[in-house]
Amino acid sequence: MTTTNTLKGKVALVAGGTRGAGRGIATELGAMGATVYVTGRTTRAGRSEMDRPETIEETAERVTAAGGEGIPVRVDHLDPAQVTTLVERIDAEQGRLDVLVNDVWGGDRLFEFGKRLWEQDLDNGLRLLRLAVDTHLITSHRALPLLTRNPGGLVVEVTDGTAEFNAVYRAECGPFFDLAKWSVLRLAEAQAHEIGPLGGTAVSVTPGFLRSEAMLELFGVTEDNWRDAAKNEPAFAVSETPALVGRAVASIAADPDKARWNGRSLDSGFLAREYGFTDVDGSQPNVWPFVRRMRDGEDPGDPEDYR
Repeated sequence: MTTTNTLKGKVALVAGGTRGAGRGIATELGAMGATVYVTGRTTRAGRSEMDRPETIEETAERVTAAGGEGIPVRVDHLDPAQVTTLVERIDAEQGRLDVLVNDVWGGDRLFEFGKRLWEQDLDNGLRLLRLAVDTHLITSHRALPLLTRNPGGLVVEVTDGTAEFNAVYRAECGPFFDLAKWSVLRLAEAQAHEIGPLGGTAVSVTPGFLRSEAMLELFGVTEDNWRDAAKNEPAFAVSETPALVGRAVASIAADPDKARWNGRSLDSGFLAREYGFTDVDGSQPNVWPFVRRMRDGEDPGDPEDYR
């Protein structure tokens, strides 16, 4: 993807930009020249309950190195007062907000695969819903008045799975995860209904099988030998780096006709083909059709056909 200044002068807030998809999105917005506020709870001074090493400062530095301006701000998005202070700061420093990306998650350790509702830990499940849904609601509630001040604003709700895929209950993940990810899809639709008449656009965007820092670690591979993990997990052969979903969001943000997507559930593979960008290796991974065929008991065929 060619670095441009298409978003020069535009201001973005990536809520939950510490790692993974959020880091990829913030970086690619920076590659198009945007000023990006990167928020999260893990800084060089201390870690969140996720207890991972990635920090908001590192993400902000990547934004700046890519060609934009990265500004790290520690924010707990469950605290309305902290979010209010953040939005007031953006308004005072920039006078505008053009892109809001709700990517707060933090629930990886809070749900258990293959367990029914009553077998899962209730406190963990409710905490997951607060982190995955309440944070998005609080952030949009506080940020939308600034974003809608000027026409052309974009809200991106980052989720896991398209509306089509998530229409089938994701039993392997359990009800807390399923409800969280479906709620975010619905929240994007709700915001589309409300900001569309004001000249804004709201969408949900999902990456495919993301080669995030945590996922590479889970499979015991690196970005150099990631294909080794596909021996045990076939769908991983159609995985993608965080740059792909980052380029997806940046492409929508830079599209003068972005309103055509208002209310849509989109995925990085579809948007790569729509806008003509690729992952860092030149491929266009499209994992959702692959995993849908696996889920439905079909033979998905050669994973390379989905790249």
